Amino acid sequence: MKLVVVSAGLSSPSSTRLLADRLTAATLGHLDARPETVELRELATEIAQHFVTGFPPARLAAALDAVAAADGLIAVTPVFAASYSGLFKSFFDLMDKDALTGTPVLVGATGGTARHSLVTEHAMRPLFTHLRAPVVPTAVYAASEDWGGQGLAQRITRAGTELARSMRSMRPMRPMSPAAQDTAPDVDTAAAIAPRSPTGAVTSTDPANGLRTVPFEQRLAALQSG
Repeated sequence: MKLVVVSAGLSSPSSTRLLADRLTAATLGHLDARPETVELRELATEIAQHFVTGFPPARLAAALDAVAAADGLIAVTPVFAASYSGLFKSFFDLMDKDALTGTPVLVGATGGTARHSLVTEHAMRPLFTHLRAPVVPTAVYAASEDWGGQGLAQRITRAGTELARSMRSMRPMRPMSPAAQDTAPDVDTAAAIAPRSPTGAVTSTDPANGLRTVPFEQRLAALQSG
């Protein structure tokens, strides 16, 4: 399984990246997955270029593809003007509208004061709901005074556990990716490549592939009547 982490922190180091790393560790404590982190500050110029030209530079395209292919997503942003950062929103504005359908998401945010703690509920959760990505119940907001406190550590642990559980349960339900759809044969193609009996009927040695045996004469009659 693949866990992708999107961090919109602007400094290095940043409290946003620190929160993202701690959420990642909490999730991986309950799940065997390959983590990959996307630092949006390193892609700021490419994001602006994409908006102007309509074409993503290679690094940005790779980041967008990584998020689209994730089995689970952790998304963390600093708070600006009582909402997520413009860089954070811009990145997800560039995602294909169906790319995150069914992908479990854990949202987190950092800020200087607890007064912005509801940003995860009034801004971030609706964003991913619009993208049809289920957001785990526990969102994690970390104000400056929260670092080192037991309350933050407990919320991080609970949120990571919820994401790990959601990734395990949602993976079989996720829709097939566009790339997989391109390579999957449709019903007519599957019938065309299926083995045939001496009488010309389509046969199947694997009932699970959904093919049924149709005598050649029946297929011919159906075509003539149409």
